[in-house]
Amino acid sequence: MQDIEILGNKKEGLDFIDKTKQKRFVFSLVISYTATSEIQGITIAGEHPDLIKYTGPADAEFIHYGYCKSISVIPMTPDGKPTPALLTKTALEAASIPSIVINAGSKIPPKLPFIDMNLEYGKNISNEAALSQEEIRKAVEYGRIIGRFLGASTDCLVIGESIPGGTTTALGVLEGLGLKALVSSSMPDNPIHLKTEVVKNALKRVQSNDPFDIVAEIGDPMIPTVAGILSTSSEITKVLLAGGTQMAAVLCFAKSMGFDGKNTAIGTTSYVADDRSANLAETVGQIFDIPILVAKLRLGQSSIPGLRSYAEGFVKEGAGAGGASIACMLKTGMDAEKLLALTEKEYKKIT
Repeated sequence: MQDIEILGNKKEGLDFIDKTKQKRFVFSLVISYTATSEIQGITIAGEHPDLIKYTGPADAEFIHYGYCKSISVIPMTPDGKPTPALLTKTALEAASIPSIVINAGSKIPPKLPFIDMNLEYGKNISNEAALSQEEIRKAVEYGRIIGRFLGASTDCLVIGESIPGGTTTALGVLEGLGLKALVSSSMPDNPIHLKTEVVKNALKRVQSNDPFDIVAEIGDPMIPTVAGILSTSSEITKVLLAGGTQMAAVLCFAKSMGFDGKNTAIGTTSYVADDRSANLAETVGQIFDIPILVAKLRLGQSSIPGLRSYAEGFVKEGAGAGGASIACMLKTGMDAEKLLALTEKEYKKIT
């Protein structure tokens, strides 16, 4: 596939592609929330601080309806940079891939059918523990139940996430579990110093080497939820973790629980893979020798400035956009040029 690049384990990457071509895919979007996103300057998710809590539900609603019910506006910056859910919606519809929403601690429930994990949202890790260890264990246990069900229903389960501020909590989990990582950002000027400072101060509170204690203190509800889903679904089917830094944190936590990397690849966009302020491939390589499939989307060639901005360092990824695009290409054989044309058509519907 000319528009899918393989980083990391190329042999396993080619095998993953070969075994999922023209097969059945199911897409799951895990929406969540961390109050860490309320720290000024840490994310551009939501054009106004009061709207940040609507990021996950708005992404979920947009993917399903083409508009949002929880808020009256489409998730888009004032200057026209659209939510990555636009890319996800386009890819899923182009390939007729069914999708399900999983509410893992979203502050606001989406206005559509969803699987409810009945989890608290994550607190601001700069001030207090994100969650109790009991909530983390519940997230893993419930995730495992959902993973068995979803894994049995498809040849490849694609798991995306939407959690504003999630790269900061992901950095906390990666650092807390002993990795050296640089995380990506939805902004061209990655606020690395701010994220690092928040994580450094939060790590001072960690008094245990227990991975569950570490995630409870400085993580978010999405990480243990997806780790649970991954641990059981990968026993049954191929799993494509659709995202960047956050999915590296999921892998790291899942490994601490005994997961061995089986049947799993990461799927992301070239805008994350090429981000020089981050090191996704190196981070994942510290955890497992698994492939990273990279969707080489051609948004930089778009006639629409809001879409071109992705190639200029804004947004980059989110709502499972990279993984959904890869799934579309694998199922249908569609190339990135055709996908771009469909994305532009979808964009024009909402502007």
